[in-house]
Amino acid sequence: MDIIGKKNIFFIISLVVLVPGLISLALYGLKLSIDFTGGSVFEFEFSERPDKQSVEAVFKEALVEPETIQETSDNRYLIKTKPQENAKNEEIKGLMAEKFNGAVEVSFETVGPTIGKEQTTSALLSVLAASVGILLYIAYSFKGVPKPYSSFRFGMSAIIAVLHDVFVVIGIFSILGEVFNAEINSLFITALLTVIGFSVHDTIVVFDRIRENLTKFKGKSFDDVVNFSLVETLNRSLRTSLTVIITLTAMFLIGGESIKYFVLALLIGIVSGTFSSIFNASPILVVWENHARKKK
Repeated sequence: MDIIGKKNIFFIISLVVLVPGLISLALYGLKLSIDFTGGSVFEFEFSERPDKQSVEAVFKEALVEPETIQETSDNRYLIKTKPQENAKNEEIKGLMAEKFNGAVEVSFETVGPTIGKEQTTSALLSVLAASVGILLYIAYSFKGVPKPYSSFRFGMSAIIAVLHDVFVVIGIFSILGEVFNAEINSLFITALLTVIGFSVHDTIVVFDRIRENLTKFKGKSFDDVVNFSLVETLNRSLRTSLTVIITLTAMFLIGGESIKYFVLALLIGIVSGTFSSIFNASPILVVWENHARKKK
């Protein structure tokens, strides 16, 4: 199997997946939950679901302007507003019970805008810190790579593959946010960090085999050694990922509504991470090393 020989095909596949998401991200951004923006979320359950206009009218009667009103399962509505006090919640709850028989408040949650900004900053810093830590770790771990190959290039190739996975997940969620109103919350950041760890783990396994084979097959070209190493680790990578993908698919299909998008982010990230660790990270390393040797 000539994976390295077909590297341009794999790069094109990555671009086809990445570009629509990046365009959506530039045009629409991400739909942020109250974890990041601040605000209040009311969830009401009805014996018979009323129309959105009727629900909106109740909030306006309480002098509260809903930002979004979203239908959920089991005759429920999720209403997002600017931050509200408990007293205002009690007023809205009373109006709902008065207007609609059997109306019950399932949950009420408020996050201040200051906490939302802190969450956003912490999320960005955590992803940045993880990327820098991975780069330093790989550069140190692969310092024994035989010359003229560079441990720094090994590390940066892994980081590029990881960033590919991060932007695939973020881009797809930008599209889902625009089409299906999918919001991202703090669990989404947890999913991103999990995807980063999984992707790097797979890449390190491949890179470690490349390092061993560079010493073992000194007479072979770098392209051949990398391709041989990829083929050697291919079954292991696919089997490991497949078990995770099957589990996540089951969780997505039968799991609760509250973790649906968290599981979906993991599922997209694991599939992307498996692809990038095999078909992106090593080919990028080959292109970079070959270019560096030509310059010398």
